[in-house]
Amino acid sequence: MEYRGYDSAGIAMHTEDRVAHLRTLGKVKLLEDLMINEKPKGKVGIAHTRWATHGEPSEVNAHPHQSNERIFIVHNGIIENYLELKDELADKGYAFTSKTDSELIAHLLDSYLEAGLSLLEATKQLKDKLQGAYAIAALDHSDPNTLVLARHRSPLLIGLGEDENFAASDPLALADLTNKFLILEDGDVAKISPNNVEVFDKNNKACTRDIQIIDIKSEAASKGDYKHFMEKEIYEQPNAILNTLDGRIGGDDVLENIFGEGSNDLFAKVKRIQITACGTSLHAGRVAANWFSAIAGLPTQIDYASEYRYKNPYVDKNTLLVTISQSGETADTLAALRYAKDQNYLASLAICNVPTSSLARESDFLLLTNAGPEIGVASTKAFTTQLTALMLLTLSLAKASGTNPRLRARVIQALRQMADIVEKSLELKDDIVDIASEIAQQDNALFLGRGMFYPIAKEGALKLKEISYIHAEAYPAGELKHGPLALIDERMPVVAIAPEHELAEKLVSNLEEVKARGGALYVFGNAKEKLSLERGKYISMPECDFY
Repeated sequence: MEYRGYDSAGIAMHTEDRVAHLRTLGKVKLLEDLMINEKPKGKVGIAHTRWATHGEPSEVNAHPHQSNERIFIVHNGIIENYLELKDELADKGYAFTSKTDSELIAHLLDSYLEAGLSLLEATKQLKDKLQGAYAIAALDHSDPNTLVLARHRSPLLIGLGEDENFAASDPLALADLTNKFLILEDGDVAKISPNNVEVFDKNNKACTRDIQIIDIKSEAASKGDYKHFMEKEIYEQPNAILNTLDGRIGGDDVLENIFGEGSNDLFAKVKRIQITACGTSLHAGRVAANWFSAIAGLPTQIDYASEYRYKNPYVDKNTLLVTISQSGETADTLAALRYAKDQNYLASLAICNVPTSSLARESDFLLLTNAGPEIGVASTKAFTTQLTALMLLTLSLAKASGTNPRLRARVIQALRQMADIVEKSLELKDDIVDIASEIAQQDNALFLGRGMFYPIAKEGALKLKEISYIHAEAYPAGELKHGPLALIDERMPVVAIAPEHELAEKLVSNLEEVKARGGALYVFGNAKEKLSLERGKYISMPECDFY
């Protein structure tokens, strides 16, 4: 689970006479070393890797948190009313040692136990007190065989074994232990022991959740011979794209109803598209917005999921809502989908990589990217497979309305070549390493693109920020003269996405403006004649059909 957070880690484990409680600042390896020294032995426990939200990375802010050395909890999510609850608990005499919003959960549970409730009944009370999102696992020192779980708008599942049961926020964490899972719903509380699982729904009534079989190859959680997961997932892109296409195209067209039963009939009614997503997924959506218009003839609106709920959008009755998320648990995207349920949408459709996710289960129609687990924090194969899936959606919408049959056939042939083209692109590693070594010396970078390649430039800028902590921004190349050009000098590297298509000549004129100001240009293109560069480098990309 280290990819979910790596600034601190901790564990609380029932031993013979106490709960061993170990926490450390830094990566899981440091916690492993601490456990080797401490040698706690037990069969029931909770553990957590943290990505700081409330409170800086530190040992005292690391999970698990405890109250009176009796209640120990781990928590994913954000408690929005934590200041109010913290004041209430302080008035009752509880002292806080951390700056997190999670510690109050332990104290709140302890206060309920002091009032005579069991841990299970106390956890059920949280639904009336906590505002925000949470996945919680809790243990009580006086009950050494039991964990209690609670979920609200943050993923949580139970793994089923033989005389052992598990809980995690991601099935990948349990890949080597089981392939049988219960996916908890919002509002669920569960009590698990080695031999028993009880689940209670949002109304606190005992319920059952269907067993889901999720087979994850153990090598998916291993870096293999790669330096890190991101590098591994970059090289997995060709196969991931093939997996997205598998069973979805045939001959010169896309197959029927690949988005679900009745999807083609619904697509014939669609007159407008609304896309909502975050980060990398939003950039994939911005590329697709060009396709929906040019190929399917559908006007498209795209919004940040975090902003969508607050704009009071007008929704035409023939509008299809498209949400995009690798995990299917992106909080803002889920909130946008739930908000949209009360709007006038024709239907909702999700592009997602995780079949058991909230987004997949709550949407009317779905296409899984089948990219396999993505562990690297910076998205790679999820992005390219989202683009592949969105092109399949474009073709399905165009087919349903009888639009552009010749162009559809041409795009299908281009899709069939995509995995090979990506494979060839990966052979450019040495050239790209040279560029990276030069950009790494700078504090800022500018990315440029035109048309559907502008969102690709935005994704490049996002990647540079995420990975190197170098400030980077992206602009449509035509906007250079409206401000950004003033920033360009010999210290400002400029990365341009410049394929040979109808906007290539206009982009070249923009790049001449960069050259005139001494900026170092790094151009990714496939023109037959390379752009002449005094500073920088031209990377010749494999030829492909841009539709």
